[in-house]
Amino acid sequence: MRKSLLALLMAAAAIVPAAGPSQAQDKTVNLKVSLWVPPAHPLVPATQAWAADIEKASGGTIKVTVFPSEQLGKAFDHYDMARDGIADVTYVNPGYQPGRFPIAAAGQLPFVFSDGKKGTLALNEWYHKYAPTEMKDTKLCFAFIHDPGALHGKKKILLPSDLSGVKVRPAQSTIGEMVKMFGGTNVQASAPESRDAIERGVADEITFPWGSIFLFGIDKVVKYHMDVPLYTTVFTYNINLAKYNAMSDAQKKVIDDHCTPEWASKVTDPWTDFEANGRTKMKALQGHEVYPLTADQLAEWKKAVKPLRDSWAEAVKKAGGDAEKIEADLQATLKKYEAGI
Repeated sequence: MRKSLLALLMAAAAIVPAAGPSQAQDKTVNLKVSLWVPPAHPLVPATQAWAADIEKASGGTIKVTVFPSEQLGKAFDHYDMARDGIADVTYVNPGYQPGRFPIAAAGQLPFVFSDGKKGTLALNEWYHKYAPTEMKDTKLCFAFIHDPGALHGKKKILLPSDLSGVKVRPAQSTIGEMVKMFGGTNVQASAPESRDAIERGVADEITFPWGSIFLFGIDKVVKYHMDVPLYTTVFTYNINLAKYNAMSDAQKKVIDDHCTPEWASKVTDPWTDFEANGRTKMKALQGHEVYPLTADQLAEWKKAVKPLRDSWAEAVKKAGGDAEKIEADLQATLKKYEAGI
């Protein structure tokens, strides 16, 4: 009896190490997450919470450090930083590099999204089908948009023709094309550089989301604000492929479990709320005019931007994509989430 019991205990002792958590055998991975927004931006604490949950889920084998405020590199360079391993996860604005990501640019056409939260769910589901082709040298974690932004500036803009001769800092490349099409001049400046550009007279107008106008101090240098969901900007979180591929299967699963639609919403919903609240704040601010467009004025804008959609389709075809199929897929996804205009 004693011998039998001893044999069972020894067998159990031999089995326990093999049955223990796989994390105990994983090498520690250190991830650097690079953001180009300041610490006060809602995306920073939300990303820090995402990072902390990754550490917890990995049993501490994935250590994540978040670097805001362009500490690791300029906003324009963030896709290449993920590709080249300067950072392991980066916050990318694909529109900062015109023509490089033609499919993603569909989400940056004017008057596509009506709502930031529903729009993020739609965009993320749609773009995950195309990122393996368009962003093949990184791993897409998730894609998202901010709450629809508007045109803000020193001059009241009511019609597309009002942009003729006006210097505009566009939020992304498609809006830049719109400005050029209407006779305006584009001024290239990243978000952190924008206030200075307007203050020095380098730019007259800016397309920007509402809450961030206050965050970057742009409210101090503009007065007029067009109250329509003019555009959104597509953003992505991209992961360095070599870093991801070097992880254990268990660690990869932790990362994959944090690159879901649910996490896309958790990370970006606070920002969406922040931007939407900025519109309310601006309406109550003295010295600022938040003005709507009439139905006729809005119709003129929508008609005037149609060539942008045609240009987008041409760019996608040139890159080897089926523009009609891709657009139909986007429209179906927008309808599914009730996120379109």
